Amino acid sequence: MKFRQKYLSVCIAALLCGAVPAFAAPAAQLLGNAADFAVLSAAPGGLGAVTCTDTNITGVVGSSGPQASVTQTNCTISGGVVAPVSAGVLTAFNGAYDALADQQCDNVLTGTLAGITLTPGVYCFSAAATLTGTLTLKGGANDTWLFKIGTSGTGALTGTNFSVVMSPGASACNVTWWVAEAATMTTSNFQGTILAGAAITATGVAPTSPFEGRALAKAGVTLTNVAFLGCTGGSIGGTAKAKCNQGVGNGFEGCDPGNSNQGNPFRSNDELGGVPGNPGRKGGNK
Repeated sequence: MKFRQKYLSVCIAALLCGAVPAFAAPAAQLLGNAADFAVLSAAPGGLGAVTCTDTNITGVVGSSGPQASVTQTNCTISGGVVAPVSAGVLTAFNGAYDALADQQCDNVLTGTLAGITLTPGVYCFSAAATLTGTLTLKGGANDTWLFKIGTSGTGALTGTNFSVVMSPGASACNVTWWVAEAATMTTSNFQGTILAGAAITATGVAPTSPFEGRALAKAGVTLTNVAFLGCTGGSIGGTAKAKCNQGVGNGFEGCDPGNSNQGNPFRSNDELGGVPGNPGRKGGNK
């Protein structure tokens, strides 16, 4: 499978990429209960803040800060506001962010992506990405795309007059944008879930420039004159899985159960460092 490791330089507008589709972990599983939010400011220390002006949000808005940290000016939120969100929501978001940070790239991109068509895969920018024009994502209902911005450790996502167009049957909820730093969208018809290491800012002319997906950030989220349609499902591309406590019974939890205690009562089956417990189903494949 060496061809999956090839590098792709996107510098020619007519380039058609043929990446091999990657296995997808459903977003609702990888994100845990953070997937319930269309907009989430998960700033540490209770410093979350969401500012919504002249905007219509379909979905739930959450903040790590108090209720007053969500500021609404001529802003309609159909799913309500949760502030502060639970510690579990913050843990779930940070776990998903870290899992995607470790996700292996299929191809490395450069350029604005204007006029480019991309098939499903995991695409990376080693540093910042400044995007304009129209990006077309070609695939079916179960296909996924994961874009990672700043894989070298730093890099922001900036889109100006940038449009993401999905082929018939493909879903914006199956598109994920992992960003090392901030994400800024201006008059952009953006599609996908953003997980940003810093603030997310979206400014557009609603409803001609809708944002369909999720805006989940480690800092503040500011939406101005945006029609925002939140996802309620979808899949995240690649093979990333969040670590979790498998708990008793080895039931399906949608995350990486790691190693069980293999019959050793002093070895924890909790990857997050919990107390060793009953590994559930014993005896392996016997």
